[in-house]
Amino acid sequence: MPPYFEATRDGESAVLRLGPTPAELGYRMPAEWEPQHRIWVTTPTNPDTFPGCLQEAQEQHAEWCGAMSRVVNVRATQSIGIAPEDAWIRDYGPIFLVDDKGGLAFNNYRFNAWGEKYPPWDKMDNVPDIIADFLENEIGKPVPHWKHDMVLEGGSFEVNGVGSLLTTEACLLHPNRNPTLSKQQIEANLAATLGVTNIIWMPRGLKGDDTDGHQDDLARWINTDTIVAIRAPQGHPDHEALEANWRALSDARDQNGHKLNLIELPNVSPAVTYDMPADYEAVRNDNGATTGSSGEHLPASYTNYLIANGHLFLPVFGRPSDDLAIKTYEQAAPHLTIVPIRCEWLIVGRGALHCLSQQEPAVDEMSPLRLD
Repeated sequence: MPPYFEATRDGESAVLRLGPTPAELGYRMPAEWEPQHRIWVTTPTNPDTFPGCLQEAQEQHAEWCGAMSRVVNVRATQSIGIAPEDAWIRDYGPIFLVDDKGGLAFNNYRFNAWGEKYPPWDKMDNVPDIIADFLENEIGKPVPHWKHDMVLEGGSFEVNGVGSLLTTEACLLHPNRNPTLSKQQIEANLAATLGVTNIIWMPRGLKGDDTDGHQDDLARWINTDTIVAIRAPQGHPDHEALEANWRALSDARDQNGHKLNLIELPNVSPAVTYDMPADYEAVRNDNGATTGSSGEHLPASYTNYLIANGHLFLPVFGRPSDDLAIKTYEQAAPHLTIVPIRCEWLIVGRGALHCLSQQEPAVDEMSPLRLD
């Protein structure tokens, strides 16, 4: 089949297509715990994202990449000649797919910097095209991929690998993403491009989350029928939002119509805040960035982890609640090795380990056990 499809909208369904969709060809997005060949990252370089703490954020990023490199290949986009405007490759990188024949493919959705909040974003939006060229040279043949008209960020959804997808209304239905698409049309696109049959919607996002409510800060699949979800006590700024999400998950069903297993995670306590440098307002005004103000509540979350080849890299923040989060994961996922990673500087950029990574699954051409 052709290696590349430029998708166009098909009538009332709003499914984007030129030729067959990924689902029609038997492709699906694998769950994060399935075997991986590589983790793509972008080394943080934007001082406006980490005002006054870029070096500290880079050091934590490097420490994490070193830990990951013991179990999976780690590749920075800068190493193949890409210089994205920011580090959050989960949201602008390729969304990889596999089929039951050991084939690799990916989706390339539009990226508009979380609702056109942080211009420019052209280099970030072009990352999947450049990775496509890299993979073709590496594997020796083109990797099938679809270029879509729909705006979609990788941190806004997650799959369990067997048919269900978890996402939020706060982000996917926000008018700054796809204002002409209905909820039903967005569901049709997700099914056609990711190979899912069941969409689970949470309504709300976290305070201080400039993505408008990414799912990976709220609740995550830990196996095919179990979700870990953040809760917070009354009086906490996120209490009402997290309780609304918990109720939605309690009522939800998986792809087989079964209720989900829910595991409660603590919120990060005390909350993480950051005092911006005194001169940051001037820098922000000059560059047009809108990263927040001094002392603002940051969206630190114990769900912004990354699973890679049997290891769960868990963001921790030097808070008393870290120990309870680690213990909860050890009990919820005894099949995974929990690796705590300090992220109190990375979270200044309003994201953590999941936001800063994009997994490439292992297929026949690449073994997850062969490290570069």
